[in-house]
Amino acid sequence: MITTLLAVIGTLLGAIVTGTFQHLAAGRTERAAAAAQLRRDRFDAVTTLASAGSDHRRALWMRGEAQLRGAGDDELEELRAKSHVTRSAITRPLVALRLLVPDRTVHTTAQAMVVATYDMVDAAMSIEALTAAQDTTRAAHDRFIDAAAACFRAHA
Repeated sequence: MITTLLAVIGTLLGAIVTGTFQHLAAGRTERAAAAAQLRRDRFDAVTTLASAGSDHRRALWMRGEAQLRGAGDDELEELRAKSHVTRSAITRPLVALRLLVPDRTVHTTAQAMVVATYDMVDAAMSIEALTAAQDTTRAAHDRFIDAAAACFRAHA
């Protein structure tokens, strides 16, 4: 009788211990999957913003260059419309980056890249000014990428 009782208690304790270990392992797996997904989301926010910034810089270059060479109204309107689309494409990844990436340096360099890109509109006074603005924007883009890379390395 005691042997049977001990066997039942041992079986119950074994089931409890096994269930606890399985629960802990499942929790670790879920946390690892959530961390991996967050890392992917952060990477996507950075790369999408960098790409959108490059697209907008190119659109503003084309728009500014067309103004400087005296392009017609239809071409200028088409290029203006394209630059509005590329500007809008910056908003979502910039917001995602601010929400997902907790690094202040990444936020600051992202904002500086975006502002430098927007400032290209005002640089279409001469090809030299437009080129200088484009160079400034590229440098800001590189600083943003460097800051994001440092952030990812620090949290790898």
